[in-house]
Amino acid sequence: MVAMEHSLNRFAEEDLSPYRVFTEAEWAKLRADTPMTLTATEVRRLQSLNDPVSMGQVESILLPLSRLLAYYVEATQQLHRATSRFLGSNDVKNPFVIGIAGSVAVGKSTTARLLQALLARWPASPKVDLVTTDGFLYPNAVLESEGLMRRKGFPESYDRATLLKFLSDLKAGRRHVRAPVYSHFYYDVMPGQFVTVDRPDILILEGLNVLQTTNLPRDGKEVPFVSDFFDFSIYIDAEEDVLHEWYVSRFMRLRETAFRDPGSYFNKYSKVGDDEALAIAEGLWNEINLVNLRENILPTRPRADLILRKADTHAINEVRLRKL
Repeated sequence: MVAMEHSLNRFAEEDLSPYRVFTEAEWAKLRADTPMTLTATEVRRLQSLNDPVSMGQVESILLPLSRLLAYYVEATQQLHRATSRFLGSNDVKNPFVIGIAGSVAVGKSTTARLLQALLARWPASPKVDLVTTDGFLYPNAVLESEGLMRRKGFPESYDRATLLKFLSDLKAGRRHVRAPVYSHFYYDVMPGQFVTVDRPDILILEGLNVLQTTNLPRDGKEVPFVSDFFDFSIYIDAEEDVLHEWYVSRFMRLRETAFRDPGSYFNKYSKVGDDEALAIAEGLWNEINLVNLRENILPTRPRADLILRKADTHAINEVRLRKL
């Protein structure tokens, strides 16, 4: 029985996987003649704390991805035009939406900013906007009243209805669609502050749980998911122990930088000793972020169109592209 199960698992991995797997070198060849439009200074500026990215990685991983997305955007636009002709309706501008998911500390923000910059420098100069789902978290006051502060970042901590309305309005071609603003400095949604998205050609939506689904209703009622609005989705992946190390390392570095500002929500962590700070970081990882990763984030990985696999050096060493 054990041998049979092993054989079935191996067959599934080798023959039934929905992904084509590429090494960094194999993926890099798919860049073709896509020009490098970012300078080393710009790449450094777009990096997040504790998430180094080399120019070589931008050229070998993100440039081929930019080329692939150019084909996807063109094909999707043609499909929208064909549907509009069939319906006899006006061709409303419909943005191409890219979702980026993955664990805390995996480097989603850096990848999203670099991809935004590369896409915006295509020859056609498309308008590319970037929105994070942090702004759609419930305010701390609501989370505290509901006993959810220790569940911040879990699916139930987001105002899903507002996020879905934002995406629905965006896809409908509405003008001046607003998204709430989140401050990592204050660790809260900022009252009365919004970012306005006005008919972009491409929107990148980055967040922990953007590929999350819910239980389907037994009566067949329509239940929209955030990912229903995506034209392409990316999951950034790394081993648990690597993510753990990156998270703790980032926390300890922030103690020496942003946390030292008296106005920071996390200022209290800059005033404790190294051993206590390390214990706090370990607790936050094990009790919150690791639980969220295992229960909610990692299970969505197979839903992505593209998986970028990172080594412990932060370098992406494997790319998985979903077969069509």
